[in-house]
Amino acid sequence: MPEQSIPHARTPEATTPEPPSGAGGISRRALLGTAGATGLVLGAAGGAVGYAAAPAAATPLTSVGSDRAMFHGKHQPGITDGLQACGHLVAFDLVAGAGRRQAAALLRRWSTTAERLMAGEAAPHGDTDVARDAGPSSLTITFGFGHSFFDRTGLQKQRPAALDPLPDFSSDHLDKARSDGDLWVQIGANDGLVAFHALRAIQKDADGAARVRWQMNGFNRTPGATARPMTARNLMGQLDGTRNPKPTDADFDRRIFVPASAEPAWMANGSYAVVRRIRMLLDDWEKLSLSAQEQVIGRRKDNGAPLSGGDETTAMDLEKTDAKGDPVVPINAHARITRPDQNGGAAMLRRPFSYHDGFDADGAPDAGLLFVCWQADPLRGFVPVQRKLDRGDALSQYIRHEASALFAVPGGAAAGEYVGQRLLEG
Repeated sequence: MPEQSIPHARTPEATTPEPPSGAGGISRRALLGTAGATGLVLGAAGGAVGYAAAPAAATPLTSVGSDRAMFHGKHQPGITDGLQACGHLVAFDLVAGAGRRQAAALLRRWSTTAERLMAGEAAPHGDTDVARDAGPSSLTITFGFGHSFFDRTGLQKQRPAALDPLPDFSSDHLDKARSDGDLWVQIGANDGLVAFHALRAIQKDADGAARVRWQMNGFNRTPGATARPMTARNLMGQLDGTRNPKPTDADFDRRIFVPASAEPAWMANGSYAVVRRIRMLLDDWEKLSLSAQEQVIGRRKDNGAPLSGGDETTAMDLEKTDAKGDPVVPINAHARITRPDQNGGAAMLRRPFSYHDGFDADGAPDAGLLFVCWQADPLRGFVPVQRKLDRGDALSQYIRHEASALFAVPGGAAAGEYVGQRLLEG
């Protein structure tokens, strides 16, 4: 669970979409204009009300509901967008007999559905009305391909070398049934019903072409729940994300996204997602004193400042010692081990969700982190950091890696394209 983790919450760039042509009644997109006609100021985002007709002076949604992420673009959504309050991760396997043609048809359906739902519109067919009263709520839907997908579709020559299976780690206790998969979908939104609505639509679209292999549900703090924007906390109570790479960093794109000149060409502007279900052994963790927890992490629990002093953003002084001559930041502290400058510059953009799946028979919570990290090459991002953590991270005795997967996530679809079209039709 490397330190460079959860990014600061950011409000995605919002735009006011145009109403669809030929739509019956007043769509949510059309109502954006209706709300605007009342003269109300909505800030950077438009309002939305519902699928059906509404009074001309309809009350606009709050900013949480009206915020919208864009489906089309250079990169897929759900990578650099701000953390969302609710999330679903789901992997699919193609059904027996399904191949490249069926996969292409499925990605075409999924892309159409994702574009509509992210705009705050109904699903293209069989909409369940679950999100009828909500706006886009920063919904993002992201698609990726697993190692086995290329065997199933006869596209082995197009499989990237970076998609080779991850090595085994000593901390792994992996459930194979909840690992890997032909296809992967990441769904996030700031409203739980909007997120579930998208999950159900994606699952229904897959009928006859792919079946669910595994599915996980997660959550984060709701944007606006704190007095000011701040780094999120994980279920251990730690600020989690202080050193996450930022899009404003000069080398951000080089570290996170595949360059346009790389091979295979269909991965241009894409990224690789490592997905790990990391259980936190909270009963053991919560028995530690505050001081002991801070020694494990290497940072103060209240404000995230390094134990060497300063505030959350202060550079950690790895050479500073106490009166006894011992390092102030312990040698095996999690924050020390995961620093990019201690790992040959290895960096990844973490964008995880917390999870809680109930309690074991002995009352221990089945809770932790749905770890999702993005990088241009997992062999240079995730793998070297995890190997170093494997050799002596103080946090390792309080966590357990229970599921793992790696997916190639192609670049964003241009207008008129579907995600993965350059692979499936190239």
